[in-house]
Amino acid sequence: MPLHKGPADLASDAEPARRLSFNPFYGEADPVGGMTEAPPRHKLPDGPTAPMSAYQLVHDELMLDGNSRLNLATFVTTWMEPQAAVLMGECRDKNMIDKDEYPRTAELERRCVAMLADLWNAPDPSAAVGCSTTGSSEACMLAGMALKRRWAKRNADRYPGARPNLVMGVNVQVCWEKFCNFWEVEARLVPMQGDRFHLDAATAAELCDENTIGVVAVLGSTFDGSYEPVAEICAALDELQERTGIDVPVHVDGASGAMIAPFLDKDLVWDFRLPRVASINTSGHKYGLVYPGVGWALWRSPEELPEELVFRVNYLGGDMPTFALNFSRPGAQVVAQYYTFLRLGRAGYRAVQQTSRDVARDLAGRIEALGDFRLLTRGDQLPVFAFTTAPDVTAFDVFDVSRRLREAGWLVPAYTFPADREDLSVLRIVCRNGFSTDLANLLVEDLERLLPELRRQPHPFTDDKQAATSFHH
Repeated sequence: MPLHKGPADLASDAEPARRLSFNPFYGEADPVGGMTEAPPRHKLPDGPTAPMSAYQLVHDELMLDGNSRLNLATFVTTWMEPQAAVLMGECRDKNMIDKDEYPRTAELERRCVAMLADLWNAPDPSAAVGCSTTGSSEACMLAGMALKRRWAKRNADRYPGARPNLVMGVNVQVCWEKFCNFWEVEARLVPMQGDRFHLDAATAAELCDENTIGVVAVLGSTFDGSYEPVAEICAALDELQERTGIDVPVHVDGASGAMIAPFLDKDLVWDFRLPRVASINTSGHKYGLVYPGVGWALWRSPEELPEELVFRVNYLGGDMPTFALNFSRPGAQVVAQYYTFLRLGRAGYRAVQQTSRDVARDLAGRIEALGDFRLLTRGDQLPVFAFTTAPDVTAFDVFDVSRRLREAGWLVPAYTFPADREDLSVLRIVCRNGFSTDLANLLVEDLERLLPELRRQPHPFTDDKQAATSFHH
C-alpha cells in the first residue's frame, strides 16, 4: 500500500470554506438547523456527525473513483451475485482466527482447501495441507518461507553462512521481490529476451545451485497473460538433479491461472501431478470469483510445510494448526469462496471462465483488425492480452491511447516491460466475469471513435512514460 503524508496545513484550525461544501439537505429534518460548518478533513471532528450526513460526505467523495467494472487493469473480481453479498454482510463481524468461536467458518475454510487439493490433483487430497490468506501476496510469502526453511534444514551445516536464492522470471509479481527482501533471499531474476516474456526451463535450471531454495513458475503472467512452462521447468530440474544431485522444488504461483487451467486446459500438466511441484497458491479474489481479499496456499503434503512454521490453537477442545502472517481478519471472503464453489461447481466455473476467454479472444481479434496495433498475446491462456502500436504508427503511442480511453471511463493500463525489454510499451486488457461482449463492443466503439484523432497527432504526447499512467505492477 502507498504511504500517505498528511497535508501541510494539518495543524490549521481555520477552514472557513468547508462550510460551503456541506449540502444543507444532508441534515436531519431542518435544512438550516445546526448546519454551520462541515467536519474537518484531516483531524478528528470535535463532535459527532449525523449518520446520514457522514455517509453522504464519504459517498460523494468516492464518486470520483473510477468505475471498477470498467477497470480493465485489475484482475480482482468486481461483480458477485447479490446472495454472495448478503452472506458476506452476515459474516463481516466474524474473526477468522477465532476457530473455536466460529467453528463453522473454520469448517468452510477446511472444505475449500480440500476442494482445491482435489482440483489441483494432489496425490492424496486428504493429506494435502493449506490455508486461506488475505490474497496471493500473503500466500506467496508463506510458500517462500516454507521453501527457505526446508532448504535451511537440508543445509544446516552451511546455513546461515550460505546465502539462499530464489529463481524466477522478472515478470513475477512484486510480492516475490518483497519476500526476497524481507527474508534475506537473493532474487535471481531471469530477464525477458526478444519475444520471450517469461521464465523458460533452460534458463531456470542454469541459475540453480546448491543454495537455491526453489524456482517460482507463474501460471499466468500479469504482463501478458501467458502461462510459464511448468512441466518443462520441472523436467529441466529433474535433469539437473540427475546430473548434479541438486534437488530444487517448484512453487507454482497460480494467482490467476490456477483457477483457469483446471477448467479450460485439462491436458495441461502444471499442478501436483508433477512430483517436483511442492506448493501452489491462487487468488480467490481473482478468477476464483470472490470479492477482495482472499487467497489460498496449498502444499502437496505435510512434508513440504515444516512443522516449526505451524502454530497450534485450541479448536473445539482439539488441535487446530494455523500458518499465516496476518492475524485478525473477517471470515466473509472465505464464506464467499465456499458459496461460489458450491454455487458453480466444475461445470459452472468452466462456463464462466470459457466466457471470459471467448470475450478476450474476440476482443483481441477486433483490436488487431483495426490495423493500428500488434498483439503480443491473444487471450487464449489467461483471458488477458497485451498489445502495442503497429510498427508504422508514429503519431501516437500506447500511453496516448490509455489516456484517451480514460476520458471515456475505461481504465486500460499502459506500461513498459522490464529488463531487458524496456523498449517495449504495451496496453493490457483483463477480461473478467462481468466484462461481457456488450461491454467489449462499447470499448471497441470508443477506440474506433478516438483513433482518427490520435492518427492526426503530430507525434506522441507522452513525455514521462513513468508518470503517463497510474498503473504499476
